[in-house]
Amino acid sequence: MIAMRTINTQKIEDCVYRLALKAGLSLTESCRDALAMAEQAETGAAKFALSALLENERTAQREKMPVCQDTGLSVVLLEIGQEVFLEGKPLQEAVNEGVRRAYWDGNFRKSVCDPLTRANTGDNTPAALHTEIVPGDKISLVFLPKGFGSENMSRLSMLTPAEGREGIVRTIVETVKIAGSRPCPPVYVGVGIGGTFDSCAFLAKKALTRAVGSRHARADVASIEEEALHTINALGIGAQGFGGTVTALGVSCEIAPTHIAGLPVAVNIQCHCVRCEKEVL
Repeated sequence: MIAMRTINTQKIEDCVYRLALKAGLSLTESCRDALAMAEQAETGAAKFALSALLENERTAQREKMPVCQDTGLSVVLLEIGQEVFLEGKPLQEAVNEGVRRAYWDGNFRKSVCDPLTRANTGDNTPAALHTEIVPGDKISLVFLPKGFGSENMSRLSMLTPAEGREGIVRTIVETVKIAGSRPCPPVYVGVGIGGTFDSCAFLAKKALTRAVGSRHARADVASIEEEALHTINALGIGAQGFGGTVTALGVSCEIAPTHIAGLPVAVNIQCHCVRCEKEVL
């Protein structure tokens, strides 16, 4: 008989609180490094824009202020080990309370509202919570505050199987091209390939939690990431739309089996402000 590990959801609430506060104030290390490399490579207005973005993060760190005025809709990804028993308040309630506390203590903008009445919930809840059951007795928690200047530029396409690899790359590049300067480039592009209409979009979101510049373990998927990034950076949109050779900092793809009649492709755009924090409980 497998011994279960008991975790009180108060620990999850406190973890969400810690990660939300940290994410609101800083870029990921991989994003910061990618911006610095882009700044060194560019000239003119694009170089100036990238220098300003890097200085903005340094100021946010020094002054303990949000690194972006859009402190996002809180996205929480939980991988829960099947040998974990949760006790305490309901999971969604714990996650929301962690968000509520962090957004109040961090003086972060509250941006969540009813989609029809537009009435603000007042505390940036509820969070978008995604859970997966995995082997083991640990919980992996990822906090991603998602701004909507970039989220609004995202797309999901139901391609035909015949469109294949070429269609996937075309869809990724077209999405970035249509977005232009609106998502505050240089962007980070998360891509979901396969699954169903809904699970494909989740894969694209999950791809944004990977380190900027990382490559998929499958060589054929990694080659799509590389080709899409190269083609995007040839568009000439550049940092904040000022032109140049760096329109995207990276492209990350996640893949899942799909139906023989379909080829779903979701493209989730992230702005230059990549904020993502992780912890294992």
